[in-house]
Parts: sequence; C-alpha cells; structure tokens
Amino acid sequence: MIDAVLILRYAAPIAFAAVGETAGQRAGMINIGLEGTMLTSAFVATKVSLATGSPWVGIIVGAVAGLILALLTGVFTIRMQQDQVVVGTAVNLLCFGLCGMLFERWNGATGQLLSLPPLPKFAGGLDVVLLLLVVSAVAISFALFRTEWGLRARTAGEYPASLEAAGYSVIRTQFQALLISGLMAGLGGAYYAIGVAGSFAPDMISGRGFMAIAIVTFARWKPIWGLLSACLVGYFESLQYQLQMTHQDIPKSLLIALPYAATLLILVFSGRSSNAPAALGQPYKGMR
Repeated sequence: MIDAVLILRYAAPIAFAAVGETAGQRAGMINIGLEGTMLTSAFVATKVSLATGSPWVGIIVGAVAGLILALLTGVFTIRMQQDQVVVGTAVNLLCFGLCGMLFERWNGATGQLLSLPPLPKFAGGLDVVLLLLVVSAVAISFALFRTEWGLRARTAGEYPASLEAAGYSVIRTQFQALLISGLMAGLGGAYYAIGVAGSFAPDMISGRGFMAIAIVTFARWKPIWGLLSACLVGYFESLQYQLQMTHQDIPKSLLIALPYAATLLILVFSGRSSNAPAALGQPYKGMR
C-alpha cells in the first residue's frame, strides 16, 4: 500500500508548478515555458547544493532561477506583447539546450550520477518543502478569491480593459501573477532534483511542466483542486515504482507510461465544458 506522504512527494514538483500557473492563468498569462523553467531550476539547485553542501540553499536559488525566467518571459509577452506560446516555446528550447550543454561540459559526454545532500525529514517522511506546498496552495487560493489583489488578477484575465478603467495597472498585475508562476515552477524543479530524484539528468523533467498546464485546466483554475489533481498523477508515478519492484514481469516501459496516461485522461476530461479566463493568452494593448 502506498502512503500519502510518498504520493505527495512525487506529486510536489507538478503541484508546485500547477498551483503557481493557476495564479498566472487567472491573470491571463499562460506560461508554456514551465518545462524549461523546472529543468533550469533543477540544474541550478543541483549545482548550488553540491557547491554549498546545503539543500536549502539549492532550493532557494533554484526558486530564484524560476523567478528570473518568469521575469524574462514577462518582458517579451507583457511589455513587448509577443505571443505567449511562442515565447514560452523559445524559453523551453533555450533551457533545454543550455542545461544540456552545461551538464555535458561539467560532467562529461556520458554524464555522471550526482548524489545531492538530502532534505531533513520529520517523523513520517514529511519535509518542510512539502508543508510549504500545502500552505502555498491554500495561500494562493485565498489571495485569488478573498483579496483585492486576487480580484484585480482575475479581472486582468477576464476583462483587462475594465481593470485599466478602474485605475489599476494591467501590466503590473500580470507581471505579479507571472512571477508567482515562475517562482512556484522553480520550487517544483528544485524540489524534484533534491527532494525526489536526489540527482540531476538533462531529461529528468520529462513533460512535468506540460502536465502542470494540463492540470490547471482540469482543476478549473482553482489552486487547491490543482494540488489534489497533481496528487492523482503523483499516485500513478509512485505506483509505477512499486509495481516495478513487485511485478517484474510487467514491461518497464508500460509502467513508466502510467503517469502520462493519467495526464492524457486529465486532458480528455478537462476539454469538456472548460471555462478558461476570457483573455487568457491574449496580449493586452492598453496603456497600463
């Protein structure tokens, strides 16, 4: 039987990205670059934690890397009003190429298994980052639906002209939401390297950023539902490892496909009667 903490640990990288992306999409910003952001944050967290011997410093710097990439994305998509999908794709390609090149340069052409310092755990296997994930989901949900800032963010994603007419800056609001998305994706990537894999490989994210985007839609743009949906994917990911140990007659490739099959089902169901923010992905050409 798989315990809840293990499910939450495997779900955490996707959940961080999905919860943060919910805030971004509510403000009209879709961050296609989540995949590259998570990979870059995982790489940076790996190098920093090895250099300092501290997993905490690695996670913090990894989160900052996600913040910087979101800021860069915002410059092109919000300030320069470029297509969000195109910019996000460019960010992914840049991150894939850069991380792969640096990893090969620093660790050799065949790569090298890196053993990272582990995070301290409480009784039961919980750690501070997992607790932070739950708190973040609740906090972002509260901010979106119970605060003035959340009202501004949701208005930016639905009727940005109305927000500007009320005297608020659409640009500032969307930047803030996009930075939350980048920060949370950075935390997810850093935690995956340090708290889940305990190592780094150039292909380690393996679509988790895209899974997070799918989960946002499935969860109907609600952070807490995004966390719970990510736990569903985390369950199948943890299940595949358990089955690999107990049912060695099942093809390994089939077991590896379990979390991706779950995400495919999520995409199928999320496509029905979804109600995305009206201005999602549309550059705003107003003055503020």
